[in-house]
Amino acid sequence: MKTFKDLVFKNKLGGIRARMDFDNGFFLSVVAGEFAYSTPRKDKDSPDDFASFEVAVFAPNGHFTREFFPEDYPDDVLGYQDRDQINALMLLIQSK
Repeated sequence: MKTFKDLVFKNKLGGIRARMDFDNGFFLSVVAGEFAYSTPRKDKDSPDDFASFEVAVFAPNGHFTREFFPEDYPDDVLGYQDRDQINALMLLIQSK
């Protein structure tokens, strides 16, 4: 199973970004930086500099999906997710 440790972050527009593609066609985007719902909300160079991240999940068709989010969650992204929360989300996606 893939976990947070498998994410490869790249610098993007001052912050960092990683994408994980799963065998079932879903993919996950994890970002952090000044314009993301992350802690801190500052541009840094490494995931080690962040306590939380902004996460989005995309369906095989490339569109946002909230399928794995809490039932009443209103947004297309999950903000301020720590490593354990991201690992739990990745496990859900991979078990689909």
